[in-house]
Amino acid sequence: MSAPPPFTLHRPARQRAALVLTSPHSGRLYSAAFLAGSRLDAQAIRRSEDCFVDELFAAAPALGVPLLAATFPRAYCDANREAWELDPAMFSDPLPPYANTSSPRVAAGLGTIARIVGTSEPIYGRRLSFAEARARIEQCWQPFHAALQALISETVTEFGHCLVLDCHSMPSAPGRAGPRAELVLGDGHGESCAPAWSRFVAAEFTALGLKVRRNDPYAGGYITRHYGRPAAGVQVMQIELARGLYMHERQFLKHAGFEDLRARLTRFLETMRDAVRQFGAPGPEARAAAE
Repeated sequence: MSAPPPFTLHRPARQRAALVLTSPHSGRLYSAAFLAGSRLDAQAIRRSEDCFVDELFAAAPALGVPLLAATFPRAYCDANREAWELDPAMFSDPLPPYANTSSPRVAAGLGTIARIVGTSEPIYGRRLSFAEARARIEQCWQPFHAALQALISETVTEFGHCLVLDCHSMPSAPGRAGPRAELVLGDGHGESCAPAWSRFVAAEFTALGLKVRRNDPYAGGYITRHYGRPAAGVQVMQIELARGLYMHERQFLKHAGFEDLRARLTRFLETMRDAVRQFGAPGPEARAAAE
């Protein structure tokens, strides 16, 4: 029996704007072998998952916007990390010299092959072999990023620029004092996306009734940092949605707010599609100043 494809690429009949959506953490295909090798049960292993985020943005293809979503779970392989961010303490054999063993993500237990789930519970009761990590990266991480790079390149070729919205979810109380945000935008503190676009997106979400914060506590992960090159016409912004808006966080079930949030996000995508077509690569404020 063949393994399922590592991602789904929902393409529109015709791409109508230089806008691309990704959902690297909503994968929920947990193989029997992976579950058998974990010390966690089938519910606990899901605590790193961005549940249903791909479904929240499912209207994208009908609006002329492609949506790339991982099918493999984050606990198995994390597509929002470098390819080889690995914790040597997790492995029974030495890691190759090209592995990044000292990143903050590795130290936190959340490298490309995670040591823990989002609630800090260890995933494994044994050490893995490097061959296991390499197989996951080659079969999951690399195809996902090859598809994303191709999608960005195609968009830039057709439209001259590209805005990527990297879609995630977060615990409803992400561990900080002060008013709780319902949505956090990450643009690498202005390095991965033109500030004009970040302000525009924040204003649109605020108009939809969401409490928005920028870069706190999430400024963006690997996808944001690696692909965001505003000077080259590629803008990348990370979106983190509070799970309590649309689901029961402990039961991993949608609640009555799901359809309302999906409707609001669909309106947001319509606005973004039209704005990207109107304003282009420089962003709304730069284009307005030039006219």
